Formats: sequence, C-alpha cells, structure tokens
Amino acid sequence: MATDARSIYVTALRNTHAMEHQGLQQMEVQVSRLERYPDYAALLQRHIETTRQQLARLEQALQSAGESISSIKETVTTVAGTVGATVHGLFQDETLKNLYAGYAYQYEQIGAYRSLIAIAEAAGETAHISAFQQSVREEEQAAQEVAAIIEPVTRRYVELTTSGDKADR
Repeated sequence: MATDARSIYVTALRNTHAMEHQGLQQMEVQVSRLERYPDYAALLQRHIETTRQQLARLEQALQSAGESISSIKETVTTVAGTVGATVHGLFQDETLKNLYAGYAYQYEQIGAYRSLIAIAEAAGETAHISAFQQSVREEEQAAQEVAAIIEPVTRRYVELTTSGDKADR
C-alpha cells in the first residue's frame, strides 16, 4: 500500500513536534542543574524560549493540516526526555555529557527541519515552509552558540572539579 506525500508530511510534523517537545523537557531539567555555569544556563534558557516558539509554529502547521498532537507519542518522548536528562545526571561529568548531547541534538533538529521542508514541498503543503526555514536558522544559531561555550564550560568544569568543589551543580 503506497503512502501519499501528505501522510508523510503529517507524520513528519508529528515527529518533529515530538522531537522538539523531548528537547524542551531535557533542557528544562538541565537548566535547573547549571547554577555554577551561568553562561550555559542562560544559553539553555534562551533556547527553551525559542523551542516553545518552534512548538507553537509546528502546532499551527498541524492544525492547518487538520491534525492534532499525538498524545501517545508526546507521552513517550516526554518520558524519554526526562529519562535522558536524569541518566546523564547520574554521572560525575553530567554537565559535559549534556553539553555534548545538546551540541549533537542541534544538528539532529537542523536535519529534521530541512527534511520537513522537502517533504512539505513534495506534498504541496507550502504554507508553513517559511516558519520551518526560520526554525532551521534558529537551530543553526543555537548550534553556533553551543559550539562557542564548549571550551569555556569544560574549563569551568575542570576548575571546579580540581578545586574539590562539586562541578555538576
């Protein structure tokens, strides 16, 4: 049974929404643990706000397509996001592991949005492409911002760890 392009588009919208929701959950858990890393916490707080805007744009696109958010997928990804952030919290170098994961995650999101744009074009669902392009630009900016703090956060981590202070707080 062949799947039409519109069905693929709706599935991609749902998947992208679930991915963003999972990312939001992880960032909200992580930011509460970054009191000793104010620049990193500020970056995450900014991206939390951007992610909320991206979720709203995806929800508008879903509504335009006559769809709603998949509650089952939302629940699964919410649990996965919380578990992912919690598992990293069990390790001594939680801050660094979350930083690496966040950096990689930005590129996953860029890829997802670029793919969503191509699928939307193939399905003739072009009304929200400019919003998806905006999300690509935001994710590219976020990736650059994360890249810029990798070394400073790592140095701070080493400084706190070698001074006997608890680095992951």
